[in-house]
Amino acid sequence: MPHPAPIALFVYNRPDHTRRTISYLQKNLLAQESRLFIFSDGAKTDADKASVEQVRQLANETTGFKAVKVIARERNLGLADSIIAGVTQLVAEYGKVIVFEDDLLSSPHTLQYFNDGLARYTDDPKVMHLSAYMFDLKDKTLPETFFFRAAFSWGWATWARAWNHFEPDVDKLIQQFDKKKIDEFSINHTMNFWKQVLDFKAGKNNSWAIRWYASVFLNGGLTLNPAHSLVHNIGHDGSGTHSNIENTYRVQIAQKRVKYFPDIIKEDKKAYEAIKYFLKNRKGSLLNRAIHFLKQLKGRYLHKKT
Repeated sequence: MPHPAPIALFVYNRPDHTRRTISYLQKNLLAQESRLFIFSDGAKTDADKASVEQVRQLANETTGFKAVKVIARERNLGLADSIIAGVTQLVAEYGKVIVFEDDLLSSPHTLQYFNDGLARYTDDPKVMHLSAYMFDLKDKTLPETFFFRAAFSWGWATWARAWNHFEPDVDKLIQQFDKKKIDEFSINHTMNFWKQVLDFKAGKNNSWAIRWYASVFLNGGLTLNPAHSLVHNIGHDGSGTHSNIENTYRVQIAQKRVKYFPDIIKEDKKAYEAIKYFLKNRKGSLLNRAIHFLKQLKGRYLHKKT
């Protein structure tokens, strides 16, 4: 296998989450052969300075990898610009990258999955993105990995050849969509992907991920996904800038190496239907949605009090 891809870890002001994320990465079977780049964003406010410094101290003490480099930003870039800059830097130097944020727990086999996939599809231009996260799907008969259209951002990897197609200008993206493409992009309107695009245009979010997915989609790209999630997001506890208290996406992390990678580069129809079913039904009945909403409000209130 070629040299393992560099790992980009983006951190800010959550030392406990960062510590857990790093500890799980250290247990990966390829950790000691991998270079870890920790991108630490600058404090947005004076209130964040102490926690940002805690995270940086933790980053500077990190071991267990072939090399660790901490990139400490002097000012606050924000998550989107931080990720765009960091990914662009590493794919320019190494041709590929594995991307983590500070709230992702990984399987011991996650880095192996990424590196196997990066090697397997390095010369297949239609494959533009590898995801490590997958919903807890009802259909348990899906192949070990499959191709899908959407690019999920909770642990992912890509190549320079794919990232070169990233279009940050939302206006250029929007003008390429028609009604049919919007329907396909939003998985038959079971997920608010198109709303995320419009919200970015309106300044209501600053998502790099929705622009990356739109770039992949408009270039006819596909993403590789595991049927059994290789990461779990612990950021849905209200601690993150862009996260709510949420249990919908809770998963059990796979504990065995992924060995199957599809030969045919085509979206898996069964997987598409399984994901669409999950997205359509993830919030349950109207009563369940109301209960869920009230729990979120209560969780936000309690989090603010602490």
